[in-house]
Amino acid sequence: MYNKLTNKQYNIAIGIILLWGFLVNTIMCIFFQDSFSRLNPTMVLIGYFVVALVGICMSVFSNNPIVSFIGYNLVVLPVGVVLSICLKDYYISSIVQAFILTTAITSILIIVSSIKPEIFLSMGKTLFICLSGTIIIEFIMILFGNVPKWWDWIVALLFCGYIGYDWAEAQNKTKTLDNAIDSAVDLYLDIINLFLRLLGNDKNND
Repeated sequence: MYNKLTNKQYNIAIGIILLWGFLVNTIMCIFFQDSFSRLNPTMVLIGYFVVALVGICMSVFSNNPIVSFIGYNLVVLPVGVVLSICLKDYYISSIVQAFILTTAITSILIIVSSIKPEIFLSMGKTLFICLSGTIIIEFIMILFGNVPKWWDWIVALLFCGYIGYDWAEAQNKTKTLDNAIDSAVDLYLDIINLFLRLLGNDKNND
């Protein structure tokens, strides 16, 4: 039903969709930070998981780019709320430094993944197992209130792998607008998580 895109159009679409998400997050953090900071943290956490999960499901299970884009925004918006609350505890210089570092790392990983996609594609199962283990371990550490300073570096490294993997996976998909949006969802979450881990590590070092 939907026409295939050229490789260039497809990758540009992914880039534009990612930039849209980051722009929305930036606007939310600049103009609505105080409002979001007054929200109940528990309700924010519950709302984040519910809304983001709905958005991911809409994107993954729909072949309609309009529906998938709505799903993408349902992921972007709750992430923006969480970012607004988290970033208020950091100096602008730390945020800018983490942003620049995240941009540089992401760019390098995309280039490497484009040249040698097989390196990252072979890591798929390993990355999934590591992510599952990371979630369990981090939950336990948070529960006991003991998260070591080096932990953010470990998780940041994991999401570096996922950025390369998800970019390589994106290039293997049929080049349609819907698949570009679906791929952008994965990459958006990878990049945001990398950014937060780099920023979190900076805070731990203060």
